[in-house]
Order: sequence, then structure tokens, then C-alpha cells
Amino acid sequence: MPAGCAPFSQAEYDRRIAKTRAAMAEAGLDAVFVTDPSNQAWLTGYDGWSFYVHQGVILRMEGEPVWWGRSMDALGGQRTCWMAAENIHGYSDHYIQSTVYHPMQDLAEHFARMGLASARIGVEMENYYYSAKAHAVLTEELPNATLVDATALVNWQRLVKSEEEIGFIRKAARISEKVVTTALERAAPGVRKNDLVADIFHAGITGVDDIWGDYPAIVPLTPSGLDATAAHLTWNGDEMRAGEATFFELSGCYRRYHAPLCRTVFLGTPSDEMRRAEAAQMEG
Repeated sequence: MPAGCAPFSQAEYDRRIAKTRAAMAEAGLDAVFVTDPSNQAWLTGYDGWSFYVHQGVILRMEGEPVWWGRSMDALGGQRTCWMAAENIHGYSDHYIQSTVYHPMQDLAEHFARMGLASARIGVEMENYYYSAKAHAVLTEELPNATLVDATALVNWQRLVKSEEEIGFIRKAARISEKVVTTALERAAPGVRKNDLVADIFHAGITGVDDIWGDYPAIVPLTPSGLDATAAHLTWNGDEMRAGEATFFELSGCYRRYHAPLCRTVFLGTPSDEMRRAEAAQMEG
């Protein structure tokens, strides 16, 4: 079994690494630097709320992946990743929010030590967690390397789920059922939206039986009335009202795996227009 507390079997991680390396070979890459937190977790098991600083996974064509990030988070890497401790690396805090130093300077040194100073390295260019500044510094620090856009290279390998992953999604689905049932049962005129969301969070985190709930990738979206015509609104302290519809976009989460559901509740007697909309949705 993997070291630390990685959630999957070693065979599952070996399968993922092999798929990714096949895609790397097809793209002519010697290594990839993966910054998307979901891709990091998929390859290594790493799971920490640390993606506000620079971190990532280096995968070469041979050997274990290398997790790289802030020194204090490297301890979390040892607790959650399946790799050996020597493949968990942390950089000093003097790189954090500095105008003089940048974490990519440290990363470039790692690439050089790995014999990748002149390699073709894939990076996730279209990614929230790989900034323009990071790319500029890494390019400057590795003048003989070729940095290639490898956005979504790992994501495509994640598309078809394994049996182990499907098992996790089924657990997340049981939590989702509880979350949505809680939202529908407790929605009523006079209930403050923030109180309802608190119940939704409680249902999702407590989970079902021995299936504990994790924090989902998105907060509960619960717009009511005209607010429901705007995408991605969260909640406020207003009371729910009779004659008003509320759109719920919710998901349970188990070990980072989700099973999202969307439902609409109408407090009162729906109008003919609402009924027609329901019929169109059901037909779709």
C-alpha cells in the first residue's frame, strides 16, 4: 500500500502514472510540472489547503513523482502522498510574497539537479495556479529548457474513472442525497438563507453512516427569485418567501470526489409558466 495516508492502492497510482507517461511520450515531453490541485491529488494523493502558494508535481518518464511546495506544506505531503519522503521537497519562506525572490527559482534548481535543465517540460499554461510571473521566472531560470503548453494533459487521463474511483463517487452520491434532501425538507417561508446553508453544510460534512464528508469544490449555490436568473450567486441573510423559487446547486464530497445535483424548490403553488419550465426540463 502507498506510504502516508494516500487513499488509493499502489496499483491505482501506477495505472495513473503509466497513462500520463504515455500521453507525455506522445507529446514529446521529458517531464511535466503539474500545478492543478486536482491533478496533483490524482497523481500523488496530495490533499492540502495550500494552493494559494506555488506548488506542484514533477513527473519524469522514470522514477516516482516529486511533490514540490512550501516547506511547511511538505510535511502535509509526507502525510498524504504515496511517494517516499525523499521525493517530497519544500522551499523556504523567504520566497513567499517576495519582490526579490520567486519560488520558481527554487523549482528551476530542482529541474537542474534532475538533469532536466535542457529538457522539454510540459506546464499547465491555462491554469489558475500557474501564474504569468511563474512562467516568466521559470523560463528565465531555465534558458536551455523548452517549456511546452501541456494544459489538460493530465485531466484527459482522469476522464474515464477506475473501479476504485467509482466506489468513491458512490460514497459521495450518498452524501449528495442527504444534502439535497436536507435542503428541500428545511426550505420554508421565513427561513433565513444563511441558516439553511448552515444545515446544508452540516449535512455534507457529517456524511452518512461511516462515510465522512469532505469540503466540496464549490460552496452551496442557493439563489432565490430574480437572483436565480443570475449564475453563481451564493447566499445572504434574507428570509425565504412564499411564491418564490430557489435553485439549489449542491454536492456531497468524499476524499475529493463529487456527485453534484441541482434541484429547484418552489414555496407555494407554482405558476403555469413554472410548470411548463419543469416539463421542458424533464423532457430534456
